[in-house]
Amino acid sequence: MVLGSNGEAASVFGQHDENLRFLVARCPAKIVARGNEVAISGERDEVEAVARTLHQLQEVARTGAPVTVSMVNYAWQQARENGKDQELAMAWKEVLYVTPRGKQIRPRTIGQYQYVEAIRGHDIVFGIGPAGTGKTYLAVLMAVLALRSKRVERIVLARPAVEAGEKLGFLPGDLLEKVNPYLRPLYDSLYDIIGVEAAQKYLERSVIEVAPLAYMRGRTLDQAFIILDEAQNTTPEQMKMFLTRTGLGSQAVITGDITQIDLPKGSVSGLIQSIELLSGIEGMAFHFFSEADVVRHPLVQKIIQAYDRMA
Repeated sequence: MVLGSNGEAASVFGQHDENLRFLVARCPAKIVARGNEVAISGERDEVEAVARTLHQLQEVARTGAPVTVSMVNYAWQQARENGKDQELAMAWKEVLYVTPRGKQIRPRTIGQYQYVEAIRGHDIVFGIGPAGTGKTYLAVLMAVLALRSKRVERIVLARPAVEAGEKLGFLPGDLLEKVNPYLRPLYDSLYDIIGVEAAQKYLERSVIEVAPLAYMRGRTLDQAFIILDEAQNTTPEQMKMFLTRTGLGSQAVITGDITQIDLPKGSVSGLIQSIELLSGIEGMAFHFFSEADVVRHPLVQKIIQAYDRMA
């Protein structure tokens, strides 16, 4: 197999060949690379899977985007499942946004691609899955795109301030200062996507609002892109309250991980109840991520799998 030029091969193999070494360590087939030529030997299925993996990574390299270890891990997993190659090519093809620092944001897994498509095609979308799947980050990104294209006039980002073992009353400051650490991940996503300076301007003008879920009560939000993060920690009453805030011309995305519920023991999660009550309603979509969609360190997938086996 030939990977275009030596420069293209270097992009696929990664810095100090870390991507190639990662693949070699996980693949039963023998892989030997010389320049831009790769020799693969072993069982036919394994050889074909390696070739498909390298082809997908080659397509990424040709776009100018960096090829990461997490991409190698995911491409290898998908290559071993017949029929997934075309879907993966579609997922990695589209650049959704370029940040002020020049970072290209695109779906990194088939699940992420399907999630983005669900948000594009539905007014209310639930993104449910484990940590590290990009469900909140992509929701914030889609909200920014909606704002920039003037499809909405503002963005509202909300989170329930549930005490995961900590007591809010012992934290310093007023209520907003107490709950601010719970909202930090939303700020982090926003800062990464549009930059700190632009984000601060939007926040000062209330074009973007980051607030505890409790602040949503009694409001009707028209022409807004509304995101509820960590929705597994809502009660059924809070979930109903949030969903009924959606006004004319608005869109809502609800994200959560039903394996990490911090509600008091015996409490019902509003997110779990919503799956049972609302699935099948036209105009709404439920997208479920799996551990295969985790785009953090490859070990995170194994950690999630280990905890799932224990559950």
